Amino acid sequence: MSKYKELLRVILAMSIIVVGVTHFIVPDQYVRIVPSQLPYPLGLVYLSGFYEILGGIGLLVPPVSQAAAWGLIALFIAVYPANINMAVNLIKVDHIPNSPWVHVIRLPLQAVLIAWAWWYTKPSNREQQASIIPKSLIPKELELE
Repeated sequence: MSKYKELLRVILAMSIIVVGVTHFIVPDQYVRIVPSQLPYPLGLVYLSGFYEILGGIGLLVPPVSQAAAWGLIALFIAVYPANINMAVNLIKVDHIPNSPWVHVIRLPLQAVLIAWAWWYTKPSNREQQASIIPKSLIPKELELE
């Protein structure tokens, strides 16, 4: 199972990094769904994009991967109001069908993302954990047990 766990870690990390980058490339898509009660929607979009990129990279850096997973969980919870706003107000975003049924299916997927990130809050086998840093370069004192 750990082989698949690490493959899924890479998939989650790369996916969330790509989504984070899109916050900077097409921010207007995200600004549209920020609830109107929140100030500085563009700033919030950039901030969430930055933390998505940071969290995705962090998942692939063993000494900080558990903290990154907890950070992604917090981020997934923090952005959920924007997803609710999009669904309730049927806000059109490019490349996502604007159908109530799509929103009904899409909203619970946030729980899947939270559970997926939660999987990485537990210590991983150092030798098997996916890493963008060669394991030989990670000092022993930085290893989490």
